[in-house]
Amino acid sequence: MKVGYRAAAGIAVLAMAVAACGGGGGDAKKPSAEQSQQAQQQMAETPAISINPVPYDQVKDGGTLTLAVGQWPSQWNPNHVDGNQRDTAVMLDTVLPQMMVADENATFTPNPDFLTDAKVDTSSGKQVVTWTINDKATWSDGTPITWKDVEAMWTANSGKNKKYKPASTDGWDRIESVTKGDSDKVAVMTFAKNYPDWQGLLSRSPQLIPAATNGDPEKYEKDYLQKIPVTAGPFKVEKIDEATKTLTVVRDDKWWGKKAKLDKIIFRTIETPAASVNAFANGELDAVEIPPGSPADLKRAKEVPNVDIRKALSPNWRHITVNNQAEFLKDKSVRHAVAYAINRDVITQSDLKDMDWPLQTLGNHVFMNNHKGYVDNSGDLGKYNPEKAKQLLDAAGWKQEGEYRKKDGKEFALSFVVPAGVPYAKTEGELTQAMLKEVGIKLTIRPVPDDKFFTDFIIKGDFDLVPFSWIGTPLPISALPQIYKTGSESNFPKGSDPALDAAIDETVGEMDPAKAIEKANAADKLIWDLVHTIPLYQRPDIQATKKNLANLGPWGYKAPDWTQVGFTG
Repeated sequence: MKVGYRAAAGIAVLAMAVAACGGGGGDAKKPSAEQSQQAQQQMAETPAISINPVPYDQVKDGGTLTLAVGQWPSQWNPNHVDGNQRDTAVMLDTVLPQMMVADENATFTPNPDFLTDAKVDTSSGKQVVTWTINDKATWSDGTPITWKDVEAMWTANSGKNKKYKPASTDGWDRIESVTKGDSDKVAVMTFAKNYPDWQGLLSRSPQLIPAATNGDPEKYEKDYLQKIPVTAGPFKVEKIDEATKTLTVVRDDKWWGKKAKLDKIIFRTIETPAASVNAFANGELDAVEIPPGSPADLKRAKEVPNVDIRKALSPNWRHITVNNQAEFLKDKSVRHAVAYAINRDVITQSDLKDMDWPLQTLGNHVFMNNHKGYVDNSGDLGKYNPEKAKQLLDAAGWKQEGEYRKKDGKEFALSFVVPAGVPYAKTEGELTQAMLKEVGIKLTIRPVPDDKFFTDFIIKGDFDLVPFSWIGTPLPISALPQIYKTGSESNFPKGSDPALDAAIDETVGEMDPAKAIEKANAADKLIWDLVHTIPLYQRPDIQATKKNLANLGPWGYKAPDWTQVGFTG
């Protein structure tokens, strides 16, 4: 599954994956120096974006694009923690504002369709951002998009009103006011604490929605439940079909920006990657994602006539989240033992084998392997060391009795929650199960319904260990409070460390980019020590598309422009 960071941070998304590769317990070797060098070279050769760029005037006018999503949402409010899923964000990109957009180099600029200017001023001693909204920008119900919509975003995401359930308060909790500027089309945002990643506040995930919804906790909860009542984008909703779990969007004739090339986009829910690849091979889809652990699907996709395999380095990563509040995992030394007992190299090699992707384990919770800020902060905890795990468990009072350890009459037994429709998640569980058994920990693999995996298990903390993917954004430092700070709705393992909280606050307020990277890496070392999340690898972003599909594929850091997506010839 995939989850992603939010707002300035990103999106929470659960992605389906498939086709397990085999792999034993903890007996595999660490990659050799030669293999590591090959992985680094392969990483360097993988592009940052792969979308078959075609100029707007060379894209055919008209046509229907059909795509698959892996998880159907019930909550379409992108601000809400239940709406913070990548598939939801992708669909909403077509119908809701993206105020600030990033290019493939992670550089943000105002989207002129929605913002004519966005500037920051610190001359008063406080950080003040002035957002100037396009005069033409209007909601589909005829209401102008104004500063009030920005103010309501702050109301919903600041964390002050506990009736709201934002996926992330990152950045919003540093604002002291949002006021009207020279006109209703100007929002003046004043920060109580500096926030260098301010550009991400009005980007995608969460996209902007009307003040009428965000300004009222009850409407925030209900207005976008199983519906998208108000839009503002190149497309509008034609139909949400709950029976078939399909969203159909069509060109919006009221759109004031550049006309979309496509007549229609259909998003179909197909819950397993294998089924999606089958649909692509049968001509039912125009593009399909090939997740990790799916070499058979990649092979099948390559055999489809007129296919184009597109791959890029995206800021997405796979990991195992460790419930810090679970009965047997509250003791940090025990979590350390679990980390030592898991061979990350084995799982990485199993998931990525035959995927045409670098076999490189990730050593950082903030920066990806190809990011300039990347440092391997995993230290000893990132190394497979079952003997050290046994020593820690002994010291914590967990004594080996037969196959498994016991303490105070209780057997050390953990659960590994996986989405039932994702075979490679099950394989990850089987590998982890064998590794933990070696040190005397019993692990039960617990399959749950795919559509409940996120909302009913991860969000509610009903797991001991759980694998999924975080989907990142061009502003990785901004993800720190969302995922790791005490009390965040998206701090799913409920990890808490006052020293880490202080380090996060210092990092996200650092205006010097070089110092911010240095501080982020210092915070990352504390995250490793907490054993909040065990990173595995930078997640492949591989898509199979029809050859004549233009301006669509692995976007990397770049914000998608749905007006340019279409077909050639």
